[in-house]
Amino acid sequence: MTPEINLTRDPAHLRHGSSIGQPLTRTDGVLKVTGKARYAADNHPPGMLYAVIATSCIARGRVKSLDVAAAKRHPGVVDVMTPAHKPELAEDPDAKGNPFAFRMELLQSDEVRYANQAIAVVIAETLEAATEGAALLSPRYQVEIARVGLDAGEPYAPPVVGIGNPAEVVHGEIDAGFAAASKLTDATYETPAQYHNAMEPHAIVAVWDGDKLFLDTPSQGMAIAQGRIGGLLGIPPGNIHINSPFLGGGFGSKGLVSGPQMLGIMAARLVGRPVKLVLRRSQMYGPVGHRASTRQRLRLGADDAGVLTVIDHHARITTSSFDDFYEPAADASHTLYASPAIRTAHEAVRVDTGTPLFMRAPGEATGSIALESAIDEMAFACGIDPLDFRLRNYAEVEPTTGKPFSSKALRQCYARGAERFGWARRPLQPRQMRDENGFLVGWGMGTATFPALMFQGNARAVIRADGSGVMESGAHDMGQGAWTALAQISADALGLDLGEITFRSGTSDLPDAGIAGGSAHTATVGAAIHNAGAAVIARLAELATPDERSPLFGAGNTGVIARQGRLHRRDDETRSESYAEILARAGLAEIDASGTGAADPAAQSHYAMHAHGAVFAEVKVDPELGQIRATRLVGAFAAGRIINPRLVQSQLFGGMIWGLSFALHEEAVMDHRSGRILNANLAEYHVPVNADVPPMDVITVDEHDPHVNALGIKGVGEIGITGSAGAVANAVWHATGIRVRRFPIRIEELVTGLS
Repeated sequence: MTPEINLTRDPAHLRHGSSIGQPLTRTDGVLKVTGKARYAADNHPPGMLYAVIATSCIARGRVKSLDVAAAKRHPGVVDVMTPAHKPELAEDPDAKGNPFAFRMELLQSDEVRYANQAIAVVIAETLEAATEGAALLSPRYQVEIARVGLDAGEPYAPPVVGIGNPAEVVHGEIDAGFAAASKLTDATYETPAQYHNAMEPHAIVAVWDGDKLFLDTPSQGMAIAQGRIGGLLGIPPGNIHINSPFLGGGFGSKGLVSGPQMLGIMAARLVGRPVKLVLRRSQMYGPVGHRASTRQRLRLGADDAGVLTVIDHHARITTSSFDDFYEPAADASHTLYASPAIRTAHEAVRVDTGTPLFMRAPGEATGSIALESAIDEMAFACGIDPLDFRLRNYAEVEPTTGKPFSSKALRQCYARGAERFGWARRPLQPRQMRDENGFLVGWGMGTATFPALMFQGNARAVIRADGSGVMESGAHDMGQGAWTALAQISADALGLDLGEITFRSGTSDLPDAGIAGGSAHTATVGAAIHNAGAAVIARLAELATPDERSPLFGAGNTGVIARQGRLHRRDDETRSESYAEILARAGLAEIDASGTGAADPAAQSHYAMHAHGAVFAEVKVDPELGQIRATRLVGAFAAGRIINPRLVQSQLFGGMIWGLSFALHEEAVMDHRSGRILNANLAEYHVPVNADVPPMDVITVDEHDPHVNALGIKGVGEIGITGSAGAVANAVWHATGIRVRRFPIRIEELVTGLS
């Protein structure tokens, strides 16, 4: 059944006007708080079995033996899937067909590539039986020495970083930039591996019906998943139906189908019954992507006036031993600050880990905390306030390309954020402020940016005989409120009140909405909805305006306006006709039309498109214990047209909290002897809890962008991280006078210097 939202209970003050820009509460909120929202793992088809993955406890080597017989003797165990006993695949899971076809571990051999890799799947009548059966496998290994960390092997130049970005970019004369500088800084920053910990782990319920496959699984890109699954199984993608109405968080990890999801599908084919497979929390650390560790060297030069003459940003990054995703960390230096000479370069080190992949603000998050720290270090070297230094080096055009920005309200973000925070009272020297308890107080700032991306998506609009509307798109709501925001755009596109439309989403049999990632989903699907609505309104006009019985006769397609369920003549708005009247006279039960949203290549070639912001942070540090507490965050962001201020505020809060986490909390701790992650759980893998989150203030700065897309929308999902992490790090320095360049900042890094 296609999930749908019908907005019949909207507040009265939202009726009879544009719903875009209104702070509508989440339309799916009641379903979630009452437990009626069905996530993938909530589904239990008749005859369903449970599958549990047995994972490797070594990082490199081979599985010499598995005690399959012992597992099968356990009551309730139905079968055990191993490299020697599994369904055949139509494609090699190690083949690389396109940039999004990352390699998977689907029991293709006994080789172990990283700790937590799947080495078998136990299928049983109960979850308990499957779990106990997996424990009985008692694997024995041929162990090889694990390669762990940024110094594990010889670095090499990757062919590209991210998805197709050049690994090195050079603008201007680098040597000349250094020669022109009177002030030079040279610092190296390290960021750790970070792992996805969405509230909902990866899960799948797979049901085969002949050569048709029905899946309940969280997905940020259902059409991409259909194509990948269909290729591996040798069945048409159209034979695969994916149901994904709700995601308990994605953040990039559910953008592509993962190995564990495919293993659940294979298990269902092997036993001929429905199968559910849900990852345990500890199993998230390996097979479903993560943020790679980096070591970044930033060399900056500035003249006597505090104007940058050169930015040289070099990043060493880790990736897996068997695939090719490289965190584009140094790319953060392409767009923010004006300099006549900029070089960014990447080198990679292969280690025994699951392949790093997309994680909220990939590249920008890791790169910006280093860049913003380096900018602060140079500002202090020049004796200039950090905000003043950023304004002196404000980029009026994109520095590495020379393109004008499609819009850029960063100056306003600086001004409004600084005023709200009280930045003018900040002393230049560190360790000058204390609170009433004697704690050291520090103020820091960081600039936020993220590209304004668009992918390609589709939508279908319907106007029914009663004058109501339907909008359909296979969009993805990861908890960010897409159902709500896209429904608001739908209402405006159809010229209807919110209560008169039904929005359908979350299944693969609806028009392909593309991928929900890169902060591009609202822009992409919103544009498709806008165009579908315009197309169906044009069809209505084509029915009415040639008809002499209509008050719209002779107006033509462009001579009418759609509003409140009626078409009005532009030249005389008192002459109008309802949608229902037009369809009734034409004898039609409904009319429909489709629309596509995609980037405009001409605009992209001419303009640089980014969202911007400024984040200001206050921290307090215990001078005796070195304990850090963030006490205030203020962020000001310009991200084009705001569809729903309430949802945007929520997204920006989430990004700022993640930035705080990046600076002070989050790190995967590796055992360099075994290659295993030591803190693969939410008790020891630290993310901020409510007690860690300070009072936060978000300001959205008005910004009109006529070039980025027809609706002027930029994304907000990731930009909040990019300024916040650096702001917190800079605030810690300002409080203590100690510059920590390895993140997250630890007590032990401060306590010696404070004593």
